[in-house]
Amino acid sequence: MSESPLQTSLKNAPLARLVEQGAALLLEASDSGKLDTQVLLCHVLDKDLSYLHTWPEKVIADEAFLHFTRLLERRLAGEPVAYITGIKEFWSLPLKVSPATLIPRPDTEVLVEQVLACHQQNKLSCLDLGTGTGAIALALASEQPAWQIDAVDFNVEAVMLARDNARSLKLRVNIYQSDWFKQVPADKRFEVIVSNPPYIDGEDKHLGQGDVRFEPESALVALENGLADIITIASGAKEYLTDGGSIYFEHGFEQGGQVRSILTRLGYSDAKTTKDFAGNDRITQANWIINQLEN
Repeated sequence: MSESPLQTSLKNAPLARLVEQGAALLLEASDSGKLDTQVLLCHVLDKDLSYLHTWPEKVIADEAFLHFTRLLERRLAGEPVAYITGIKEFWSLPLKVSPATLIPRPDTEVLVEQVLACHQQNKLSCLDLGTGTGAIALALASEQPAWQIDAVDFNVEAVMLARDNARSLKLRVNIYQSDWFKQVPADKRFEVIVSNPPYIDGEDKHLGQGDVRFEPESALVALENGLADIITIASGAKEYLTDGGSIYFEHGFEQGGQVRSILTRLGYSDAKTTKDFAGNDRITQANWIINQLEN
């Protein structure tokens, strides 16, 4: 098999040059080209980042080099690094990912932080709707192993992946298939319900850009300007929250006011929005107080 132009240009290059050239090649395809290249190299070599810094002049074996260049070509075509390696770290947990699920993002850690900050009791029941890789539920379980956590997703592939992640991480979460609340037992009640649902408008131009192009549209797009699933969940959650229970949503950076309005209109109290690491509205939470409604 003949070499590709990329393989020819990088052949026999030491690790430092592979990183330098990979970063240069990825300038237009990624805003983190150097890190992407380092992650791919570490994945191929089964080493951590310190190895690249310790052995910058090392020339890797031919088989590893060919593997690396094939992965780099996939990244140049726009494929997300997480899908290429099959792993994405979230809350310091190495999660297996696949094209059947969204790639966990750092901003979602803000939701985990908010739940942990507001609910410090040792025993608590929690439901994660649209769990995907299991990121939110597993992060919470890693911090609060005594919590009773259910996590659901309508996509059977996502359910199997989340269960696999739970097994690998030895974390206890009850994961099962459900289209929102449809398969959640009617007699179950939760003190906390969390969700990172689809919230992007189908006409949003960003759907054709970056990593999002490769992610499942069903996990990204919602009707009613991206708010339909948030409305559905907030409406249904009232039947499953305990008196004084809390609901948390991740949403788009321009949707904070709309989500607070939806929750308030549905009878929730104390709706408030928390900003993400970039200073954008990202997480909205509210409380469900039954006695308040009766009064």
